[in-house]
Amino acid sequence: MIVLGLILLVIGFLTGVSIIWTIGIVLVVVGVVLALIGASGRAVGGRRYWY
Repeated sequence: MIVLGLILLVIGFLTGVSIIWTIGIVLVVVGVVLALIGASGRAVGGRRYWY
């Protein structure tokens, strides 16, 4: 999710489309939050481990 957000940020910046830029920011923030929660050992989405 973080990688997809970064790709959308770059595409939005290069093309000047603000909605893609906004979606990219949201995806990066959500991805970082989920990564931090998962790294702390808490269950994310009802699962402790993702395979």
